[in-house]
Amino acid sequence: MRAVFGLVLLVGMGLAGFAVYMVNQFLDQQAFALEQERARAANIVATIDVYSPSRDISYGERLTIDDVKVIKYASDYLPEGIFRTEEELFPEGVNVPRVVRIPMRVNEPITLSKVTRAGAPQGITALLDPGMRAFPLPDRITEAFSGELRIADLIDLYWVGNVDVGEDISRLVKTRLEIIAMDEPDENGDGGGNGVVVQVSQEDFAELQALQAAGSLSLTPVGSSDLAAGDVTIQTNIRDILGIVDAPEPVVEEEPEECFRTERRGVDMVQIPVACN
Repeated sequence: MRAVFGLVLLVGMGLAGFAVYMVNQFLDQQAFALEQERARAANIVATIDVYSPSRDISYGERLTIDDVKVIKYASDYLPEGIFRTEEELFPEGVNVPRVVRIPMRVNEPITLSKVTRAGAPQGITALLDPGMRAFPLPDRITEAFSGELRIADLIDLYWVGNVDVGEDISRLVKTRLEIIAMDEPDENGDGGGNGVVVQVSQEDFAELQALQAAGSLSLTPVGSSDLAAGDVTIQTNIRDILGIVDAPEPVVEEEPEECFRTERRGVDMVQIPVACN
């Protein structure tokens, strides 16, 4: 009996130990799963619904209800001026479209800076900010960057000419002018870059007209990360570039002043030196 009792006791203790082992394994698995769930939850990015184009749209096109869709966008990285509701995007109703100011791609959030107000007229006038004017640049000064410039790019303008029939000078005259319109390339990527129009103030427009008539303009793009305005005091000429220094003018020594008085001596007139007053 004692042997049987001892065997039963050993079996019972073994089963109890196995049960404790299984419970510990289950708890460890539950803890591991809980940690995984917490880690996954920490990596989940919160999103909100925003409006985006349903197709690629170029500048100057009308943006209608048929051209937009709702997408999910990370709420921590929202660009400024997004549209979250149909009423925000079309405040005067879906039959009153906006005009696209900056080309947009599919799944790119529509922002206030990329479209005009609802009901704005289609064309170049819709692309101008209040109080601003459109200045077209000649194709000859944009052809060097043909295919490289884009709507909303910023450029600096330089002028080369002479003043009062002096030597030619080169000077930065306008800085950070925004491109608001230009010819788009075709489906093969050809033909873009001409017909560039920049947005300027009324004073800038008048000055650029005079500068264009008196000399030649050239442009250079401004880097997208360059936030500082150019130094419009920059000016140079060929003599400064080559380091040519004018030779000093020879110093002319003045001869001492001589004064005379004239006297008659007989039939002759004689000059006699005297002190000068």
